[in-house]
Amino acid sequence: MSMLTPPGMGGKYRIKGDAYPRMRRPRKRGRLVLALFGAVVALGLIGWGTVQLIDVFGGGGGKAKAAAHGKNCPAPTASGSGAPQALPKPAQITVNVYNATPRGGLAKSVADELKKRGFAIGKVGNAPTEYDKKVANNGVLLGAPTATRGPFSVLGTQLAGTTQKTDTRETQDVDLILGNTFANLNTPKDADTALAALAKPAPAPSGKC
Repeated sequence: MSMLTPPGMGGKYRIKGDAYPRMRRPRKRGRLVLALFGAVVALGLIGWGTVQLIDVFGGGGGKAKAAAHGKNCPAPTASGSGAPQALPKPAQITVNVYNATPRGGLAKSVADELKKRGFAIGKVGNAPTEYDKKVANNGVLLGAPTATRGPFSVLGTQLAGTTQKTDTRETQDVDLILGNTFANLNTPKDADTALAALAKPAPAPSGKC
């Protein structure tokens, strides 16, 4: 054995002339492949994150919000177009005033006041049997189904706490049946304010959801 031969290696790695034994361990290719794969994945994630940041700070997020806004916000309707609701004037509404309370002369006094406020007055008297002493609130507005689209609203500005009912009549007159809790009509000022509020155009959509 040569003096230059490492201990324990016998003669296998004996140095001969200018040839030296390879002492390096074989490379583990599996680790190298995993390291390369991890590097590729990391680069991909970094690139994706960069694109997202550019999209947000560059205005891409605004487009997404605009798309969502257009999808979720309801389209404006005719009621929000700013056109005022067409309501009949008091003079176009004929009111029959009936007294369903035990108080005498109530129907006439109310009819006289409504006439001063511009309403046309029809029949005045005691309430029909089906309503006499049976109206627990301030009154009942009774008329044809078409009366709900204007006459009831206009007449309702003159007194609060009424209920609305329809029947099979074909005429355009409206019955006001005064009930047990009725005391007075609304003041002319309050009635005019309520009537003006009915005639106001509906507010236009603000464009925000």
